[in-house]
Amino acid sequence: MELGRLEYLQALVTEFQVTDSTGNKRRRSLALSVWSVSSHRPFSLAEAKEQVLANLANFAYDPSNYEYLRQLQVLDLFLDMLTEDNETLVEFAMGGLCNLCLDKTNKEYILEASGVEPIINCLSSPNEETVMSAVTALMFLTTARSRAQTTALPVVECMLRFSLSANTRLSNLASIFLQDYCSPAQVEEARNLSRHTAVGIPLPKD
Repeated sequence: MELGRLEYLQALVTEFQVTDSTGNKRRRSLALSVWSVSSHRPFSLAEAKEQVLANLANFAYDPSNYEYLRQLQVLDLFLDMLTEDNETLVEFAMGGLCNLCLDKTNKEYILEASGVEPIINCLSSPNEETVMSAVTALMFLTTARSRAQTTALPVVECMLRFSLSANTRLSNLASIFLQDYCSPAQVEEARNLSRHTAVGIPLPKD
């Protein structure tokens, strides 16, 4: 990386956010200079945006980047992307948040920013990776203060349904959530509710 880490991350954030008066990203950006390997063509604006967000999410794997990402308000950017219609953007944003909330400072920031609700909403995503990241993030975000929200009845009911999924990754993760983060009383209440309703958060597509 020729630029300093902070400068590089700043360039990525600017790349993602800067738009011209028509709402289109300026084509002086880094991502638009990259060509699609599969089709040997320039990335479209949507693809460029996805590429930049994927890069930012990748930096969230490294704890040495956390302070820079907070300074550049990348946590807010990820949270904002959770409500996008573009499932790829949601996947990358949710993956980034999942990694970031391992850190205590990041966890507190996400909780203070009312980030639990949009993460819970991601449980209904048709994208398996988004759902897996959302379940994992809810585990990391569960504290004595946030437990009432992260293990609310609809969430526990959802985890019960996920635990019965044919998708082994999802069923195993949901089972861990139920065992380690929910009380037997919560699980029983959710199980009783499930017996009386056919409506629930849909399972993600395989």
